[in-house]
Amino acid sequence: MTTTDFVPVIDISQRTDARERARLAEAIGRACENSGFYVIVGHGIPGELIDTMFSVTESFFTLPDSEKDAVANRPGVSGLRRSVGTTANSLGQRTPPDLCETFGVHVTGDLDDAERENLGDYWASWKLANVWPRRPQEFEPTWRAYLYSVEELAEDLMRLSALALGLAENYYEDKFDNHVSSLVANYYYPQTQKPLPGQLRLGAHTDFGGLTVLYQETDRGGLQVRRGDDDWRDVPAIPGSFVVNIGDLMAMWTGGRWVSTMHRVVNPQDGDTASRISIPFFFQPNHDAVIAPLGETADQGVIAGEWMAAKMRKIVPADRG
Repeated sequence: MTTTDFVPVIDISQRTDARERARLAEAIGRACENSGFYVIVGHGIPGELIDTMFSVTESFFTLPDSEKDAVANRPGVSGLRRSVGTTANSLGQRTPPDLCETFGVHVTGDLDDAERENLGDYWASWKLANVWPRRPQEFEPTWRAYLYSVEELAEDLMRLSALALGLAENYYEDKFDNHVSSLVANYYYPQTQKPLPGQLRLGAHTDFGGLTVLYQETDRGGLQVRRGDDDWRDVPAIPGSFVVNIGDLMAMWTGGRWVSTMHRVVNPQDGDTASRISIPFFFQPNHDAVIAPLGETADQGVIAGEWMAAKMRKIVPADRG
């Protein structure tokens, strides 16, 4: 099985046509049953916006540390996070810290304090306030425009997912009408020292929520998806594409029919000191959505926010924001 068989490339440029939507839904369903991953082209997000998003993000991460520290995350505030653990911790694995920095915002991060506090009676990252860098000047407006565009795309991918499962297109809409999604940039800084044993740019993990829409640099690989017990497949970065994968909650919703697959970002080859950036949008359900397998009653499900927050607590100590 080739990588493109395991992680297929799907052209969604004709998704406004009703007959074409049925074909696309079928292709998405096959991918989600097989690997939980697929690559989309023809998605409609302007290339200029994607290029600007990458440019301003790279400019931010290459600012002096003293300037980036102004938007470092702290109690009650989201923002820049230098690695304090590893994503593999979410699965109970213990490895050295991931070799990256992250900056993130939430769709809920601009709500007032009282509104955010009502998003669950437990610590959760979506209850943090957004903080925006002052430089580069175009950072905040670009991120907001990109967030709006990728959010619209994710909403339609969920409608296609519903069709793929034999459901009405709007089946998931009331589970995402107050979603707690986040937009994150991962900066894999140049590796000038040899990593510790078992240390990766991003440890092996599954995503937690609904689905992820990821931009990755076209000339910098590293993303791998696991097939079987220990067969790691490279996911090529196709120009103009997004990588899409489902998370644990979506797999639960399908009763295991669809799979949430382990993935990681490996280190560059020895001597390669180039940096790499990836920008995932995590489309997460409403914090109070009940996630039960299709056909099962609510008491057989989990509360989305409680599930995701428990996973996040294994990676991000609550006292660090």
